[in-house]
Amino acid sequence: MSTVTDAVRGAGPRPAGGIGQSIRDSLVVAKRNLIRMTRIPEMILFGLVQPVMFVILFTYVFGGSMKIGDTASADVYKNFLMAGIFAQTVTFATAGAGAGIADDMHKGLIDRFRSLPMARGAVLTGRTIADLVQTALTLLVLAIVALIVGWRVHEGFAKALAAFGLLLLLGYAFTWVGALIGLSVRTPEAATSGGLIWLFPVTFISNAFVDSTQMTPWLRHVADWNPFSATVQACRELFGNPGVSTSSAWPMQHPVWASVIYSVVIIVLFRTLAVRKYRSATA
Repeated sequence: MSTVTDAVRGAGPRPAGGIGQSIRDSLVVAKRNLIRMTRIPEMILFGLVQPVMFVILFTYVFGGSMKIGDTASADVYKNFLMAGIFAQTVTFATAGAGAGIADDMHKGLIDRFRSLPMARGAVLTGRTIADLVQTALTLLVLAIVALIVGWRVHEGFAKALAAFGLLLLLGYAFTWVGALIGLSVRTPEAATSGGLIWLFPVTFISNAFVDSTQMTPWLRHVADWNPFSATVQACRELFGNPGVSTSSAWPMQHPVWASVIYSVVIIVLFRTLAVRKYRSATA
């Protein structure tokens, strides 16, 4: 009898063990999600196909018609474009993250996690880490495709790695936005739709696909102060690609610092809101 009692007590929730336990629990949840992704290969495949299609379509359909600075050269636009495509790819992963969390909520998996002796925020942190790994894989494949179609880096390997680091930081930040949306809706379909509604204006009212100096003044100001634009501009500078901004807006003059600051603020704000929403949803 005492053995059974001890087992029941051991199975019950235990108080959190601080930052160390939170990190361990987050990594366990991340491993679980990564294993799940490998068992559903179409998730990874479809995540790779869409950005590759964007590269090919924008490069060959719009390549000769977009004016960058004083030229409409297809080669110039090709190199101008890639930073925007990379940034769009990491941010569009947000919709999938939100849908995944909404699906876990809908199936009751979050309630099962809640019954375990684990840190509360670890469920969301582990999920976002797994999504970050998948995003990094997609970004690697996309970079290879970009090199094949003619994109080149001109500032060295170290700066290129720094640019990809900024891209992953932005993607991780926006994943927390997706996590909050996923916790706030009832179905995965609603999470996907809710994620895309705000992603399209964020990515297209920016300097990702067109030179912002060609926009009307009020729209140019919106684009110049867009966090997405700061990361795109920072990547262009670190890659040595065309598209140096003539804007006097602070994020365009200091894009690397602006990108880091924007991403960190988004992570802190939306992680706080998402964990609070998670606790209230499972209370």
